[in-house]
Amino acid sequence: MMAAPEINSSSEEDRRKYIKKMYPCIADCDMCGLCTVFHGKDPELAYDDYILGKRSFEEVNKEFVV
Repeated sequence: MMAAPEINSSSEEDRRKYIKKMYPCIADCDMCGLCTVFHGKDPELAYDDYILGKRSFEEVNKEFVV
């Protein structure tokens, strides 16, 4: 697994691509479970603060990983 791009050295598009690559929707909710992990949110919405450069990947991740 590749590390999440750092906010200070990546673009918004780089971060969006990373989230899409790491958490792809496979359109089979019964088999995937990503929406459950992200409390019913699309991963792009769940990581919006990271994508926009407001919070680090790790900060956002703490909301979902217990």
